[in-house]
Amino acid sequence: MGLEIDNTNFKEDDFNKFSDRLRANLKALEIMLARPGFGDGELSFGAELELYIVDQEGRPLHINQEVISKLNDPQLTLELNRYNLEYNFSPVLLKDRCFSATQTEALAAIEKINAATAEWGGKVVPIGILPTLQQSDTGYHALTKLPRFEALTRALTDIRDGPFTIAIQGEDTLQLAMDDVTLEGANTSFQVHLRVPTNEFADFYNALQLVTPLVVAIAANSPTLFGHRLWQETRIPLFKQSIDCRPKDSLHPIPARVNFGNNWLREGAFELFAEATLLYRPILPDCHDEDPMAVLNRGGTPQLHELRLHQGSIWLWNRPVYDPIAGGHLRIELRSFPAGPSIVDMLANAALAIGLAKLMQLSIRELLPAIPFTYCNANFYRAAQKGLEAELFWPSLSQSQPEYFEVPEILEKLIPRVPEQLSIMGFVEEDYKPLLEVIEERLATRQTGAQWQLNKLAQLRQDMPKREALVAMLQQYQSNCGANIPVAQWR
Repeated sequence: MGLEIDNTNFKEDDFNKFSDRLRANLKALEIMLARPGFGDGELSFGAELELYIVDQEGRPLHINQEVISKLNDPQLTLELNRYNLEYNFSPVLLKDRCFSATQTEALAAIEKINAATAEWGGKVVPIGILPTLQQSDTGYHALTKLPRFEALTRALTDIRDGPFTIAIQGEDTLQLAMDDVTLEGANTSFQVHLRVPTNEFADFYNALQLVTPLVVAIAANSPTLFGHRLWQETRIPLFKQSIDCRPKDSLHPIPARVNFGNNWLREGAFELFAEATLLYRPILPDCHDEDPMAVLNRGGTPQLHELRLHQGSIWLWNRPVYDPIAGGHLRIELRSFPAGPSIVDMLANAALAIGLAKLMQLSIRELLPAIPFTYCNANFYRAAQKGLEAELFWPSLSQSQPEYFEVPEILEKLIPRVPEQLSIMGFVEEDYKPLLEVIEERLATRQTGAQWQLNKLAQLRQDMPKREALVAMLQQYQSNCGANIPVAQWR
């Protein structure tokens, strides 16, 4: 949804025209993907970090547009709610120590943003869900007044034709109804972009789907919402439910616009783009004048504006991205990992996910018959709910019946084999080795960001009311995060 739009008053003719152009975009993409050498080039790493802006008491500060105006930084963009910002990092080639470069840029960016927000007594904090957030902090008054967000909210609400219902059960239970989609803005994430060779896309994507539940479990950092202790990674169900615009009691339900996927890929990325085009109704029918076939016939690379805009309104947890830059290429956007706890933790999660996917890619075609996609989908939600205590189905070429293992048991067997795969991809050992050590320490201590928050909150609740405990916990979180200390070392 990074593409901006100007028009927000759409008519049925606009939707019909957009659908026609969307199918034309899809055909052009199919032709491009079949070109010999399409997408060839050195692999690169990029990321986006979503942030909360909070005051000294940990309450959301509605100043994102003011901060944007003050800094005038093209890498800093607005998010759905007035108390959120997103920083877009410079893409870096793997061989250029991409993790260290991104960490240096992240620390400098946060320092710069904090200097700007200080005018309003604020700071930014990377955390999956702000523990001090209250229900009164959501609603239309919290929405960033931007045409894209207003059109998105109106479109999803019109399709739903009723309130969005939230029902999440953990140690506590949360049930509520929302008339708008601003609760989606409660979720902040660290989104990783990895350029992937076109001819390896299907195998790598399937491998990434397989290992994502493992990383979600060890990366969990969103255990509460409105003071309720819910899932270890509450973002996962909250994001899906907060914008689930499917009509109630439909006789022919389609998958939610936020989902983990519907099946393993068979041949390549085109399947995902085609599924998005043919299965989901457009919600922002903003058209450009480009003729993609004419551009192709001239030997050029079309922008495919309609396809890219439509893809931005379907939130797969691992999402395919077409980028027209430099002759066009494909990326995978890893969207399931939370913001926080610290910058080094987030980069460690990224290194682990990429390394595990490359490792499992080696045998993924033999493994897929041993794990129906429904099992992988269940693994994803089980990992989000239970974190490191989750038991996941894990495939094996020698098993005779389904076997379940605890997440730490699976990771302890796989992590020693990850460094070799990262080196094969082109990552620098001195760049990724410290990050894998962060993961190993987290695994040894069993202390994720979510578990630290829950333990700290329980400790503080012995001496203070819940609200005060939440504020005190957040303040200590901010101190540790600001020092870029790995969460496994937090007291």
